[in-house]
Parts: sequence; structure tokens; C-alpha cells
Amino acid sequence: MAKRKLPGPASQADRLSIRIDLASGIRIGPGKVAVLEQIACSGSISAAGRALRMSYRRTWQLVEELNQGLGCAVVVTASGGSGGGGARLTEAGAAIVDHYRAIEAAALTVAADHISALGRIQVKTDA
Repeated sequence: MAKRKLPGPASQADRLSIRIDLASGIRIGPGKVAVLEQIACSGSISAAGRALRMSYRRTWQLVEELNQGLGCAVVVTASGGSGGGGARLTEAGAAIVDHYRAIEAAALTVAADHISALGRIQVKTDA
């Protein structure tokens, strides 16, 4: 029996990916959290998009989905000019990242043995 090779780099490890669907209809998952983290690191929506290989428009759409769905701003922006523009997370934006990463860590702790077992499952080949 040959082990099935997953697409992607050879060093790609088995991982857990979580999406949270809140009763309000908003979805929070790895993409939106990555956008928030990149904005926090770079201080810029456009730089966050570039780092994630995402268009500015798509990056802003993800931020707006959170803003609209939660009813509060997760990112605040400053207009450009001589001092430059920028973006930063609000308290709500930072809380989303913190809570999401805490949920992810707790789930991984509970699921690690199962994820490892799934990664070891071998598939039959007709070769």
C-alpha cells in the first residue's frame, strides 16, 4: 500500500483548520484571521493583502464582512497624506484573533492524536 501524497509542498504537515459559524450568520475562519493578523503586523490593508497574495479589494471585503456581521469595526484606517495612512485592529479585531487562536489551540490539543492517525491512513493503489 502506498501512502497518498497530498498536493502542496513536501514539508506540508497535517493540520487543523477551523471555521466558526456564529448564530448571527458571520463566519470566522483562517482567511479572515490571517488578514487581521497581517494588518496588525504591517499596519496596512494593502500590505496585508500583498503578504497573503490577495487583492486589496478581496482583503477589504473580508474586513467589511467582519465589520458588517459583527456590527462594529474590526479595523480602523487613517487617510494617507504627508504622514501616510495606515490601518490597525480595534479592540474587537484583536479579540477575534485572540479568541480564534485560543479555540484553534484547544481543539488541536484535543484532536492531535486523531489528526496524526488520519495522516497515517494508507490508501490502496491499483498499480
